[in-house]
Amino acid sequence: MSLSRIDNTGVVEALVFDFDGLILDTEYPIYQAWQECYEAHGRHLALDVYCECVGSDFGRFDPVSHLEEAHGGDIDWDFWDEKREARVREIVNHLPPMPGVAERLAEARKAGLPCVVASSSPRSWVEPHLERLGLRHYFEFTKCRDDVVEPKPAPDLFSAAVEGLGVAPSRALVFEDSLNGLKASLAAGIPCVVVPNRVTGHLVFSGSVLRLGSFAEVSLAEIITLASGEPPNS
Repeated sequence: MSLSRIDNTGVVEALVFDFDGLILDTEYPIYQAWQECYEAHGRHLALDVYCECVGSDFGRFDPVSHLEEAHGGDIDWDFWDEKREARVREIVNHLPPMPGVAERLAEARKAGLPCVVASSSPRSWVEPHLERLGLRHYFEFTKCRDDVVEPKPAPDLFSAAVEGLGVAPSRALVFEDSLNGLKASLAAGIPCVVVPNRVTGHLVFSGSVLRLGSFAEVSLAEIITLASGEPPNS
């Protein structure tokens, strides 16, 4: 996996945020809901297997066909889809933003750095949550699964995001939590800071310019300095 760097001026002109698992902790509740479905059919959904679809769509890994093959019998998907989706909503609709997200977005606004969301999820999922969290006003626009032919790990979403802002890829910075997101960022030529979550924390993110445990660890100015490879206070 190649490494994309901020250009040699060290200037960042825009920030591109993933949504699921980065702004809102949706990935773990979704995994939990799938795991409950698997367990009801006497199966286990390994986290490292499920991670193949995190940050993308079920074209990378399809838990439906995977469970059908393992179970070897008919599954009432009308029932289980409704049950799983209700379980996810029950959890996710009450969650706050991930730690530090609102603070870093406020710092970006103060610094005049435009922010956008680029997500493999549909807009009907992303924007209502941004509104509920009180974060929608921080973003110039959203690019979602609806807007592109291919989701991550294809570069389409991130390329569309920087093109919409009129910013060169090397002058932007992507924030991601998944391998599919990192691959998409690198394919688009945009440096990527990874902030893994409970689902992706065990993964190795080769090619990222920086890995954080949480947005709450450091300020946005410090993130940009570290991602640029500049010594502190230089």
